[in-house]
Amino acid sequence: MKKTYIYNLLLLSMLMVAASSCKKPLDINPVDDVEQDQALTTPKAVESALIGAYSDLGSRNFYGGRAALMSDFLADTTAINWTGTYEELTQTINKSLLKTNLFVDNVWRDGFKTINDVNNVLAALDKLDEDRKGTVEGESKFIRGAAYFNLVRLFGKAYNDGSPAANLGVPIILTPTTVITDANYVARASVADVYAQAIKDLTEAEELLPDENGFFATKSSAAAMLARIYLQMGNYTAAATAADRVISSGLYKLAATYSGAFPVKQKAGNPAQAGSNTDEDIFAIQVTKLAGFNGFNEFYGSSTYNGRGDASIYEDWIDENFTEDDTRRDYFYDDGGDLYTSKFANTYGNVPVIRLAEMYLIRAESNVRMGTAIGDTPLADLTMVRTRAGLETTTATLDDILKDRKLEFAFEGFALHDAKRTETNIGKIEWKADRLVFPIPQREMDANKKLVQNAGY
Repeated sequence: MKKTYIYNLLLLSMLMVAASSCKKPLDINPVDDVEQDQALTTPKAVESALIGAYSDLGSRNFYGGRAALMSDFLADTTAINWTGTYEELTQTINKSLLKTNLFVDNVWRDGFKTINDVNNVLAALDKLDEDRKGTVEGESKFIRGAAYFNLVRLFGKAYNDGSPAANLGVPIILTPTTVITDANYVARASVADVYAQAIKDLTEAEELLPDENGFFATKSSAAAMLARIYLQMGNYTAAATAADRVISSGLYKLAATYSGAFPVKQKAGNPAQAGSNTDEDIFAIQVTKLAGFNGFNEFYGSSTYNGRGDASIYEDWIDENFTEDDTRRDYFYDDGGDLYTSKFANTYGNVPVIRLAEMYLIRAESNVRMGTAIGDTPLADLTMVRTRAGLETTTATLDDILKDRKLEFAFEGFALHDAKRTETNIGKIEWKADRLVFPIPQREMDANKKLVQNAGY
């Protein structure tokens, strides 16, 4: 069975294309000298641009870790012990982001760079052979839909906070931007319109993509991202149905143990060891020694495992949330008296974006909210996840499912978005507080006078 991972191979792909298109070394033109109208004129160039879009989607500033880690920091009050010196993350853990925060700026920049990448690919589909057009279009629309969803939930209000048709999201740009001028600056679209664009892209992607696609996006990748979006919107019928499509495909299965769902630990000084790609990964970013960066390991990993060790986990939080017989409790390690999550104790471990466990819990939650049994009963789905954690399951109430979701996906970037959609306050901070939304970067505000800043900034 093939599974879906992002391989950060942009540089390698560009070298391969260059090598295959010239007869002698001096025929290679510097990449910076390639004119826009000459850039995507061959199938190989278009395919390389698509690899570049995957690489940008998986950058450490976007789906590669940092954006999710920042949302964890905004959601936390009792779990994460931040001892780092990065002012940008100190602002985040303190819920006092500034509009000049460089990490926030990088999320915006890499998100829209990803979108522009795929817009260029989509504009050049006619350069591809007929047998590749559909798949490349599907991959591009998957990437764009995933990018817009990540941006709108960070830079816009939650879908359930007031009117999504009136609240501002992010600019929607569907054509390549080749030259920056005042004429092509775009205002922010509504939250509702950005969600609609993401759903449109992902729905079309699901129709176009194959069941299996080597290391890249598949039909199930698109369905899984749709399930996540619909859950965030509170469209539980659509969420359960999309999750069921992934589960019923039979292409994925839960890892036998909780630790088996994550890369192996890799101690500093040892030879590089890639994290294992599991049968549970519906979509994941593969980080190698040659390319990529695990943004989770950077801060959640201790120095023994190549991280900075700046974000340890309080033992009291672990004791309060995990029972003694829950094997997920054992997935923390002690390094010098501080506790760290074992999920990212590997610099070269893959970054799971969507795991099968999420589909079971989305289907369970959606069904219990509606009183339905699309695909299976909430009890059966919750039991699948809890049995892997060594736990018995006798009830599947909404509280049961939400608690297990919290424990299953701890420190994977879920906490902030779950707090918002369930309208759960974060300590004494109201779930819809302005400070829990990223500011529009000041650099963007200075450049694009059509942008409106978020409230509170």
